[in-house]
Amino acid sequence: MDPKPLTEALSVSPQISVADVAEAKAQGFRAIICNRPDGEGADQPSFDEIEAAARAQGMEARYVPVTPGLVRDADAEAMAQALREMPGPVLGYCRTGTRSATLWALSEAKSRPLPEILAATKAAGYDMNGVARRIANGGKTPTDTGDAQYDVVIVGAGAGGISVAASLKARKPDLEIALIDPADIHYYQPGWTMVGGGIFEPQDTARVMGSLIPHGVHWLKSAVAAFEPANNAVILDGCRVVKYTRLIVTPGLKLDWAKIDGLVETLGRNGVTSNYRYDLAPYTWELVQGMRGGRAIFTQPPMPIKCAGAPQKAMYLSADAWLKRGVLKDMDIHFNNAGGVLFGVKDYVPALEKYVEKYGINLNFFHNLVAIDGPGKTATFKVSKPETEPTEVTMAFDMIHVVPPQVAPDFIRVSPLADAAGWVDVDQATLRHKSYDNIWSLGDVMNAPNAKTAAAARMQAPVVAQNVADDIDGRSPSALYNGYGSCPLTVERGKIVLAEFGYGGALLPSFPKLLLDGTKPSRAAWLLKEKLLPPIYWKGMLRGKEWMATPEKVTAKTS
Repeated sequence: MDPKPLTEALSVSPQISVADVAEAKAQGFRAIICNRPDGEGADQPSFDEIEAAARAQGMEARYVPVTPGLVRDADAEAMAQALREMPGPVLGYCRTGTRSATLWALSEAKSRPLPEILAATKAAGYDMNGVARRIANGGKTPTDTGDAQYDVVIVGAGAGGISVAASLKARKPDLEIALIDPADIHYYQPGWTMVGGGIFEPQDTARVMGSLIPHGVHWLKSAVAAFEPANNAVILDGCRVVKYTRLIVTPGLKLDWAKIDGLVETLGRNGVTSNYRYDLAPYTWELVQGMRGGRAIFTQPPMPIKCAGAPQKAMYLSADAWLKRGVLKDMDIHFNNAGGVLFGVKDYVPALEKYVEKYGINLNFFHNLVAIDGPGKTATFKVSKPETEPTEVTMAFDMIHVVPPQVAPDFIRVSPLADAAGWVDVDQATLRHKSYDNIWSLGDVMNAPNAKTAAAARMQAPVVAQNVADDIDGRSPSALYNGYGSCPLTVERGKIVLAEFGYGGALLPSFPKLLLDGTKPSRAAWLLKEKLLPPIYWKGMLRGKEWMATPEKVTAKTS
C-alpha cells in the first residue's frame, strides 16, 4: 500500500487488500472510502470485505463507487459529504487512485483555487488537467463552446507580452489578438534596484496597464486558471473559456517568499528588505541611509532567478552610498550566494572583483538562505560546498537584502505545457512548444537555457512574432533566438559593467570594444542602445551624474 496525501485529511491509493486495512490503521488513518465498483476486476476484494476489516480495526468505511471515465457531479458531492462526515485522516482508493483524486478535486472546486487543486493532485502523481474546466466551473460540467475566440491569445502583459503583441500586430495588422492579464499596473521591475539605491522614486517604475496595451489588441483583464491545449482553450478565473488559433505564453515567474522560513513575517521591518518587491525597495534605501556601521548581508538564491545581476547591484549601490557618506570603513558587507561564482559569465568577473575589493565585500559562496529570524536579527544559511558535507551557519545582521527563490507560476507548473521542472517546454531556437505546435513562449517562464532578463525578452519578442507570422503564412520558422541576454551591472552611481552573453555564456557584445568594453566599468552609458536599456534606466543613470553626454543629447537619443 502506497497512499499519496492530497491534504492532511485525505490520502489516495490504488486498490488495497484486506491485509492493507491494518496497515492503514497503523499509519494513522481513521476511515476508508472505496471509489471502485465491486466486480470491476477479478483481483479486487469486495467493499463488504474491506468494510468488515475496517470495523475490526475500529475504523469507518464508506462506499462511493464511480464508473471509470464517468465521474458525475453527484459523485463529487457524495465524496464531499463523506469527507465532511467521516473522521480523518481518510484513505480513499480505486483501481489506480485517479478516480479518488478526481472526486476530491471536483469536491473542492468551490473552496480551493484551481492551481492549488492541480498542484496537490500533481504532487501526488495524478494529472487533473483533463477536468480543469470542470474544477474552474465549481465542479460542474461546462459547455464545450468558448466565450470568445481570437487568432492569437497572449498570456501575460509584462515586457514580453506587450512587446510580442506590438511586434505581431505590426507584422499582421488584421490579426485579432487578445492579451490576458489581471493587473491594473505595469511595473518596470529592473527599476526597483534603482529605487533601492536612492536613484528612482517608486512611482517612476509604474505605468497604468491600459496605457501600454498596443492599439488594436484586446485586453482581457482576468487571471488564467488553466490551459486545455488539446482543445485550443484557455480557462480564466470564473470559468470563462477563451479559444485561440495560436497561443503565446509569457506570464513571468513567481517569487517564492514562503520557501525561506520566517521571511514573510519580517519583510519590510527588522532590517529585512528586498528590491524584488515594489513596496519594499524604498525600505532598502531607508536602511542604507540610516546605517552608520554594522553588518549588511546581501543574498542570492539558487538559479534560475530573473536578472541574476540584481542581487549584486543592490549591494554595489548600497556600498557606494556608504563610501560617499564616509561610513564604509565601519560596514561589514557580505555577499552570500547559493552558487559558486560571482557571475555566471567569467569574462565579466574581473571587473566586478575590483569593486568587491574596493568596497571590502566578503564573498561567501554556496551559502543558501533557508531561514530568517527578524526580531532576533539572525539569518540561517545552508552551506553546500562541493568538498564538504552540507552544514548550516547562522549569521547576525543589522540589514539583510533578500532575493527570494523563484519558480514558475502555479497555473503553469501544473499545466500540460510544463516540463518536469515546471517551466514551459520550448525549442530553444524557435521558442515553439515541443509538444503543441500552435503554442510559443518567451520571457522568464520558458525553459530555454538563457538568462532570465528583460533584455532577453526584448530579443525573444520579434523572434516569436516572426515565427507566428510564418506559421500563419504556412512557412517554416525563419527567426532563431541565440540566447541573448544582457545585464547592466551598476557598480556605482553612473558606472556600469555591461554584461552581454548568449547560450552557454558566449559573449555577444552589441558595441565595438573601443566604444564600450563590458569587461570593465564604463562612464559612456549614453552609448547604450535603447534595446539594452529602456528610457527609464537612462534617467536613473543620468541622476548618477557620471554622464559624458549632455542631458539634451540623452533626451534626443531616448525619445
